[in-house]
Amino acid sequence: MNPVIGLDVSKGESEVQAFLNKGIPYGKSFKIYHTSEGLISFLHFLNDLENKSLVKPTVIRESTGHYQAPIIQFLEKYNYLYIVINPILSHQSKKTSLRKVKTDAMDAFHLCELFYKEELEPYKKRGINLLNLRHLTRQHEAITGLYVQAKLQFHTMLDQIFPEYRHVFGDLFSKVSLNLLNEFPTSETVLEVSEVTLADKIHSLCKTRSYQWALKKAAKLNEAAKNNPFENIVYQSHLVSLKMFIKMLLQYQEHLSILDEQIDTLARDIEEYEIIQSIPGIGEKIAATIISEIGEIERFNHPKKLVAYAGIDPSVHQSGKFTATINRITKRGSSRLRHVLYMAVLCGIRSSRNKRLKEFYDRKREEGKPSKVAIIACVNKLLHWIYTLMKRKETFLDLS
Repeated sequence: MNPVIGLDVSKGESEVQAFLNKGIPYGKSFKIYHTSEGLISFLHFLNDLENKSLVKPTVIRESTGHYQAPIIQFLEKYNYLYIVINPILSHQSKKTSLRKVKTDAMDAFHLCELFYKEELEPYKKRGINLLNLRHLTRQHEAITGLYVQAKLQFHTMLDQIFPEYRHVFGDLFSKVSLNLLNEFPTSETVLEVSEVTLADKIHSLCKTRSYQWALKKAAKLNEAAKNNPFENIVYQSHLVSLKMFIKMLLQYQEHLSILDEQIDTLARDIEEYEIIQSIPGIGEKIAATIISEIGEIERFNHPKKLVAYAGIDPSVHQSGKFTATINRITKRGSSRLRHVLYMAVLCGIRSSRNKRLKEFYDRKREEGKPSKVAIIACVNKLLHWIYTLMKRKETFLDLS
């Protein structure tokens, strides 16, 4: 026998359907809750199925983000083999049925049927360091997105209160600049005090710089206050919002700094981190994201599989005598990996940091390829290099 259990995972619960063999369901589907009690009852069911079939069952499920965490931990604790499939694959399988039925029970049933139809590989464990690195890089991406939004909203408020302030410091979002603006948010508050008082405050916020530098910044701040078009604040709500965004920006900067430190510490323990950075145009953050999203390179036995995982393989459309001439990339793989590879290519071809990649890009452009098509070709080329380097454990200089 070849027993399998299909799990349709959702928030806090899963629908369970078991098969003893192809075309032989084992009872009706039932629901388990992601609690200690629920998982223990599921373990009893697994033991019953194993006793019935004399074979340890395989578990198949779709990738469902963080909802699957309790199930994964449970299956790994009791050493059950499990298969994680892309939801696109299971969705296409369901479309083969003439009946249009969408329930959790039917989804679990279809997963079992898919197990016998396709040659699916079991999920290979990633190292704890790689998983931690992936979580941190994704968290960094999420907070960076919030930070960018807060910056835009901050600009909107500043334009309505103290637009001239943006010319005082070279970096408007430095800690000195934001903390000073928090204390002197309007031209009125600036003009109420002397330049010496402003210089003392600036120097206290940035003791690494000279007092002479603080005096110059105080003079620029005073001049900006005099040139500010808003002498008085009409809407007090704008001032409240500005101070709120300043606090948010400072907090986001602190969170991102902590994440940067943690990512760097984790990544340094992974051999591939230094290998990927040997490619010109790839820095620490990009390298950390690439290795965390790829995971264990042993999961891929051919570079084309890694290309497909990144979703940059071209789609194919051919029917009869018709063959499509415009084939877009599938975009069915990891969007995060695809995005970071795109950024790595841009860094590599700008200023010719990566001469080999720039030459390849120029060659594609000379062939008449549009810029975006040439860049995607470079992404494909870069991913082939990364695959080879990670497999061989070599640096980019060793790549022939």
